[in-house]
Amino acid sequence: MTEKTPADNFPAGYEPPKIWTWEKGNGGQFASINRPIAGPTQDKELPVGRHPLQLYSLGTPNGVKVTIMLEELLAAGHTQAEYDAWMINIGKGDQFGSGFVDINPNSKIPALCDHAPKDGGKPLRVFESASILVYLAEKFGAFLPTDLRTRTETMNWLFWQMGSAPFLGGGFGHFYAYAPIKIKYAIDRYAMETKRQLDVLDRHLADNRYMAGDEYTIADMAIFPWYGTLALGQVYGDAGDFLEVKSYENLQRWTAEVFARPGVKRGRMVNRTSGEPSEQLHERHDASDFDTKTQDKIG
Repeated sequence: MTEKTPADNFPAGYEPPKIWTWEKGNGGQFASINRPIAGPTQDKELPVGRHPLQLYSLGTPNGVKVTIMLEELLAAGHTQAEYDAWMINIGKGDQFGSGFVDINPNSKIPALCDHAPKDGGKPLRVFESASILVYLAEKFGAFLPTDLRTRTETMNWLFWQMGSAPFLGGGFGHFYAYAPIKIKYAIDRYAMETKRQLDVLDRHLADNRYMAGDEYTIADMAIFPWYGTLALGQVYGDAGDFLEVKSYENLQRWTAEVFARPGVKRGRMVNRTSGEPSEQLHERHDASDFDTKTQDKIG
């Protein structure tokens, strides 16, 4: 193995210091909102609407998981799943408001507050997207099988997504699309891992209609916003071509089937700030909002 000297490092001559220090605004699309400490930076209460379920989120893949779940619950006839979806603009630092930090001390979207929990007690906070999916599934008895084996398989893939997607988003997506410079080593490393994950999904879906078998579950809802949108070529610029996503035929079949679901189509619109104005519903407080309050209608 060839010994590397500091001159070979990038930038040339770089050596990690004994103690890391934060250089504010060190580059990248999200540099202005990243920081190495937790807690609120401003006093800001969260709005509360008329429904028991109050969602504070943004139309990122993690946020979309929850709005898909809520729309799927409503489509399945669970009328008590009506909800208010408030936008948390992470680019403006809304996630560091005191009210949001009270619901999620990690200052990440999505966060949910249930004002009518099953135990009848005070409002209950739920944070982390997988936790919210499981909470809603158990609250309404839907999309999480009760059969031991199917439930376990659902949970397997739900937690696979939670552990794998950071390599796709924070790894590949960041260095391919958002970093201020292109670093071949970083892109190669995370492109390899992303393609391995796509192969994991493609091989599994060769023998399964959905992630847990023949039943559509919260595992599909969790995986689709990350890997389905990648398969559709809708994230990170031309990353779909770069990763040859169309070659994963079983993943493409599953993606098309999930994408066609009305609940998925509506869920992808909520708190969305990109794409066609007709597909952006910045806030959602009633089912009629999809017909009257998308950005193409209100400007």
